[in-house]
Amino acid sequence: MKNEENILQQRNIKPTAMRLLVVEKLLKQQYAISHKELAEQFEKADNVTLFRTLKTFLEHKLIHTIDDGTGIAKYALCQSGCSCKPSEQHTHFHCSQCQRTFCLTDTEIPNINIPQNFKLEGINLVLKGRCDRCN
Repeated sequence: MKNEENILQQRNIKPTAMRLLVVEKLLKQQYAISHKELAEQFEKADNVTLFRTLKTFLEHKLIHTIDDGTGIAKYALCQSGCSCKPSEQHTHFHCSQCQRTFCLTDTEIPNINIPQNFKLEGINLVLKGRCDRCN
């Protein structure tokens, strides 16, 4: 759990048992995960504690939320040093068959000119198709 503790400390998050367990699970995930999917991985998870843990992680920019069009928020770890500014955001890929959503951290969001006096606060670019497992 030493690595998980370091990750939390880098974001000024006090390590608790639940926070350490959630970071450990998120580190092992190859795709974004919903609150429900995460709760299912813990036998005796208190949903309120899990929700608060995710909220704390979001506030400290340890994770980011993904709206992949399914109506269910999904979560994934941010890269080291990320502060979730629009310039640091990346695209996501949602598989229409298995319903998994992947972070495409090597795929930058294209520069889009917005009208004068508009303020960009976030970007959500989701590509849809079939993942390598389903194709």
